[in-house]
Amino acid sequence: MARRGAEPGEVARSAFLAGPATVWLVLFFLLPLVFVAVASFMSRGTGGAPVPPVTLDQYERTFTVFGPVIVRSVNVALVTTALCLLLGYPLAFFISRRRDPRVRLFLLFLVLLPFWTNFLVRTYALITILQRDGLLNGLLMRLGAISEPLQLLFTQGAVIVGLVYGYLPFMVLPIYASVERLDMRYVEAAHDLGANDLRAFFRVVLPLTLPGVIAGSILVFIPTIGAFVTPDLMGGTRGLMIGNLIQSQFGGRGNIPLGSAVSMVLLALVFVGVLVYTRWGQEEKT
Repeated sequence: MARRGAEPGEVARSAFLAGPATVWLVLFFLLPLVFVAVASFMSRGTGGAPVPPVTLDQYERTFTVFGPVIVRSVNVALVTTALCLLLGYPLAFFISRRRDPRVRLFLLFLVLLPFWTNFLVRTYALITILQRDGLLNGLLMRLGAISEPLQLLFTQGAVIVGLVYGYLPFMVLPIYASVERLDMRYVEAAHDLGANDLRAFFRVVLPLTLPGVIAGSILVFIPTIGAFVTPDLMGGTRGLMIGNLIQSQFGGRGNIPLGSAVSMVLLALVFVGVLVYTRWGQEEKT
């Protein structure tokens, strides 16, 4: 009976504690999102402001005129995610298998160390390496590998390198958490049953660490598909992605309805990624 009498008080206390966060999310997330959704169906007025009448022209233009930009953004995000996975999985596995906890902590510290530096500063540091008179071209020319500087910067490849450099830790950490919980006795049992290392990895290790792989892939894919700083600085006109398109439409005398329509398309792509994680990742955990 005492427990039943306490329930209304617990509900009120929980609502009180959740109130500030709920108000914050409504004011600074839900309402702006509603504004963007409504503006995406409006026409362009003076100065790019959304005005009646209601129309689907902005969505039509998004998929017809800027369709290649959307496809390029998805491709860049997928390639970046795949490269982060290929680089991050072995690194996470190597760190988690160190027996000395101090060594593991030190290696994790090295993975997180780039976050201590501003992302913009790290991007400019990478630019100094890839530019025509940068460190990489200078090294290759001294070694005699090339006779003249390569055009490494302002290419789609440079954008992918910059994104992998910036978001690799987001792949390493979730996989590390999954691998650290892996019971190696399953691998030993697979070897006892005749499986070689490759078969044991694909039949035992990978399925058991798949939740970390999915979580890391989502954490990389979502920010990279909407990235605009790295494509702008390292890709130039060849690195135009959805984020740059949205930024240009909302700035100056752009087209807010068009920018809103592109934003909603980007939101839908992100939602697909989250849906994959909630459906597939949670099923793998259970």
